[in-house]
Amino acid sequence: MILEEPSWDSLPSPMDLVSSDDTPVNDELQNLVPSLLNSVLAGVWANRTDWCFGISMGIFYNPNEPPAVPNAFLSLGTQRVIDDDEYEDLRLCYVSWIEKVAPIMVLEIVPYNTCGEEYIGKRKLYEKLGILYYVIYNPRRRRKTTFEVFRLIDGTYILQPGSPVWLEEVGLGIGCERGTYLGITRDWLYWYDRQGIRYPTPEERVAAAEQRAQRLAEELRRLGVDPDNLE
Repeated sequence: MILEEPSWDSLPSPMDLVSSDDTPVNDELQNLVPSLLNSVLAGVWANRTDWCFGISMGIFYNPNEPPAVPNAFLSLGTQRVIDDDEYEDLRLCYVSWIEKVAPIMVLEIVPYNTCGEEYIGKRKLYEKLGILYYVIYNPRRRRKTTFEVFRLIDGTYILQPGSPVWLEEVGLGIGCERGTYLGITRDWLYWYDRQGIRYPTPEERVAAAEQRAQRLAEELRRLGVDPDNLE
């Protein structure tokens, strides 16, 4: 949500806003899941410059209010790289009155010790901000689903069925399945195409390229060509 009829010249810049209070709050999973999504997205959208994926970054929506700080968020229609020489084209924070567009999706990963803020307080805030998709991942749930995607309909979040869930306005699906990332095998969140096929991680792309190279070398040897001595 952007302030109505703001006086742009009077609003603070990113340099004026506190982007971190130096308080460690994230557990390892809250860092790794967004990092995985970001790394896959960077490959899928390698030729696009109109998106931003923030991880534990403050979203400033009102200069008189503290920022919203989801575990991750996706914004479309903004700049992938910003003009900031001091910070080498990286954002200090996400400032709505500068970006001129609200994030289209936010992700919250429920920590071990929680009071349910992700399901009540944060949900109401993201509804207020008009964020279209709200994704909650709660891996410690036992009686209910661990992965939920809500879509904003008439100002209220409505649970979307299934996994993966296709995000029409994003052009991607998001879902949860078992896999291996950084040598850790467990349930992770991934991006999917419209047919529900999962996009590979950077590690998987490297492994697939190595396998193709190995098959090619074996085929050359079968034909009597030494692949190590090609000119």
